[in-house]
Amino acid sequence: QVQLVESGGGLVQPGGSLRLSCTGSGFTFSRSPMTWYYQAPGKERDVVAYIGLDDVLTYYADSVKGRFTISRDNEKNTVYLQMNNLKPEDTAVYYCMTHLGGTNYWGQGTRVTVSS
Repeated sequence: QVQLVESGGGLVQPGGSLRLSCTGSGFTFSRSPMTWYYQAPGKERDVVAYIGLDDVLTYYADSVKGRFTISRDNEKNTVYLQMNNLKPEDTAVYYCMTHLGGTNYWGQGTRVTVSS
């Protein structure tokens, strides 16, 4: 059974940093590209960052370029999202997702609140 578990969210002041983690199980993590999404209150879920099978192929939404970094540790079956210089507009629930056999699998999400 595919499972994704996110952690690392919380309350942080503007300009602060957080590192989100997403650990996968029930599938071959090292062969699965991973994507972080966010969903702000009242808005649709949208892509934050994507990583291929290693750290070479990555994609970032324009709003987070230069501030967020996605990485993965295939030995730990974990993908990370390092978020620096956080802004109030980054407030959202963050989800990781992997696509396997025609199905998107999602974690339960971790909430990030950026506020003074």
